[in-house]
Amino acid sequence: MALQEELKTQGDFLFKNRSYLPLIILGIGLAVFVHTKYHEIDNPDSWFSEVFAYICLVVSLFGLFIRVVTVGHTPKNTSGRNTKAGQVADELNTSGIYSTLRHPLYLGNFFMWLGVAMLTENTWFIFAFIVFYAFYYERIMYAEEAFLRSKFGISYLEWAEHTPAIIPSFKLYIKAKYPFSIKKVLKKEKNGLWAVFLLFWIFDLAATFIENERFEMELTFWFYAAISSTVLYIVLKVMKKLRLLNETN
Repeated sequence: MALQEELKTQGDFLFKNRSYLPLIILGIGLAVFVHTKYHEIDNPDSWFSEVFAYICLVVSLFGLFIRVVTVGHTPKNTSGRNTKAGQVADELNTSGIYSTLRHPLYLGNFFMWLGVAMLTENTWFIFAFIVFYAFYYERIMYAEEAFLRSKFGISYLEWAEHTPAIIPSFKLYIKAKYPFSIKKVLKKEKNGLWAVFLLFWIFDLAATFIENERFEMELTFWFYAAISSTVLYIVLKVMKKLRLLNETN
């Protein structure tokens, strides 16, 4: 198989599993976090350790914000979490945030997961995560662009020629073609919000277990945030099932 086809094949596989495979490295991150905390058990957490967790949360929520801005202004059958069906695009998104970069959702994903990776407080792991992310999404972007190039032809090439791939250029900004759809955001991004707060709570729970040397459920901010986001996720899941979040194009 030629390298071009091999990269596309790898990219298609990673695209279909992009919601799950990153959890593997985050699982490794949790192990790194536990190891770090275990060897620092005699050193009580400083005020910076407490503040740092909220800094990590801000980084993750910034990534989610990028996704919300992106998804909220796109038409149906584009910029979604379509993993089973593979690549889907009924039209080419070139306005709004897509006028500043070609892959805003992947930029949002990067910050979302970077915030969680930062929780490990391990410089080497954070660096490894960034390298892994670059390698992982490079192939996904390659496969996605190959699909868009074959479907939209010259229109895609003209847009891609002057639009950066991942680092935005705000001087290129063009007002979004479609109005913001809160229904689409609630339907598509409930998973991300739930995952962020759940993961932060799991890290907090692991730290508490190591420090107290026993399982103990503390009613911290992270506990309430995880419970609240879980309830919201279930409510939105039911609303989606009842088609209350269906939007018009």
